Amino acid sequence: MNMTTQPPNSRPPSLLEQPAAATTIASLRESATHCTACALYRNATQTVFGEGPEGALVMLIGEQPGDAEDHAGHPFVGPAGKLLDRCLAEVGIDRSQTYVTNVVKHFKWVPRGPRRIHSKPGAAEIEACFPWLEAEIAAVAPRIIVALGATAAQALFGKAFRVTRDRGRLVASALAPHALATVHPSALLRAPDEETRERETRRFVEDLRKVAAILG
Repeated sequence: MNMTTQPPNSRPPSLLEQPAAATTIASLRESATHCTACALYRNATQTVFGEGPEGALVMLIGEQPGDAEDHAGHPFVGPAGKLLDRCLAEVGIDRSQTYVTNVVKHFKWVPRGPRRIHSKPGAAEIEACFPWLEAEIAAVAPRIIVALGATAAQALFGKAFRVTRDRGRLVASALAPHALATVHPSALLRAPDEETRERETRRFVEDLRKVAAILG
């Protein structure tokens, strides 16, 4: 059964269960442009698929594309993505050699005047989109998966996972030899004051430093 023919809010079969399914990132990205497995495609500009080299040692997984990503068609290119780039560079991780993606591939938003404001994806939307993430992980086969934020962490590690409690700790996962979670860089941008932002950015960098240490 083809993912693109599923009615909204029904879970498409896992791509990993389809022997004839696309298995390269390029072919997956092309297939995902036609995905209608949930209703989010109706209001999004386009599908925003993951990017990075197959064989990347690190896969960074966020919640969903934001407004900038929805317009550009690329993940992590907005303010949070630029902050992520700076923090990765600080710990010696080359962004161009990592694979970056999101659990959900379409921007979910609500209007607020002329602006489009991020809206958290629901369980049905995450479930509908998860086969794409499964297929990305299988195609890239990263050494370490890093979940950015609570939505990604709970989608990958279970509903009981709490980033506030378990951030920076290695998590046992069948998805990769190593896995951990930290906050989403957008949370740093929402800090109430500069002192808090600087403190929390330091903590975020320390979490990424653990990833760099695993890479050796």
